[in-house]
Amino acid sequence: MNALFCPSPLEWHTLLEYWLGELDPASEVRTEEHYLDCATCSGRLEQLTALAREVHAVTRESGVTVIVNDQFVRRLTEDGLHVREYRVPLNGSVNCTVAPEDDVVVARLEVPLKEVKRVDMVYTAGQHEMRQEDIPFIPDSGAVVFSSRIDALRTLPSSAVRVRLLSVDNGSERTLGEYTFNHTRHASRGSE
Repeated sequence: MNALFCPSPLEWHTLLEYWLGELDPASEVRTEEHYLDCATCSGRLEQLTALAREVHAVTRESGVTVIVNDQFVRRLTEDGLHVREYRVPLNGSVNCTVAPEDDVVVARLEVPLKEVKRVDMVYTAGQHEMRQEDIPFIPDSGAVVFSSRIDALRTLPSSAVRVRLLSVDNGSERTLGEYTFNHTRHASRGSE
């Protein structure tokens, strides 16, 4: 490995795409050759990998509700976790539950995102409402994918949970989509 200073460090997005296996073969080879020969970029890749492991562990332990992508969901499955996934069409609904064997629950909300600058997500369960501002999204994906805290889902009584996705721009907002999760508490958790 060369000196600790790199005159042309790899961009974070390139390291992330490399780690996720999203680079084309030629770019992957160039990136790998660079970081194997560069202590600075090798260290940056180690930082990224450590961060990804921490996020992965927190998600596995159901510590937070997070916006995720397809590669992340794929990695959870590849790591042997039982992932329950619900796909909800634009302005649609889905019947859902959480089984004892589920490690992670993922919801994929179909929504047009092209030309959208900022997306807020609003959850409504009974009288409680929570807003998550400026969530990450991929404009060409046609969906927002998130994983909710499984411990909270396991204790949720049978009920309807609503999620709205809002486009926020210059102080105004418009609804991009509304989604209803008709949650049934799993029989092993008792009935409500």
